[in-house]
Amino acid sequence: MRTSPPRLILLNDGGRHGTAAGTGEVMTNAAKALLEGGPEDLSERVVPITPPGTELKIPFRGGYEHFRATSRHEDTSEGRLAVYEWWERTEVAE
Repeated sequence: MRTSPPRLILLNDGGRHGTAAGTGEVMTNAAKALLEGGPEDLSERVVPITPPGTELKIPFRGGYEHFRATSRHEDTSEGRLAVYEWWERTEVAE
């Protein structure tokens, strides 16, 4: 069964990149990040991001996995990517 890549949701980054606070705006783009940590069965580890330097919120198994930008970069098969580190999971309110 083929699964589609997770949707990324841009979180408020304090306005550093001109994003509206709390909009949950879905972003797509050219820059990519390497996700580190979080659930072992989170299949996509290289994901698109826009703009770089923000927090990412990825819908996964009825909740969200949250990743924060780090100052680290790693060489991957897709080039040198910024590393985003997992920091928490939140559940979707019913």
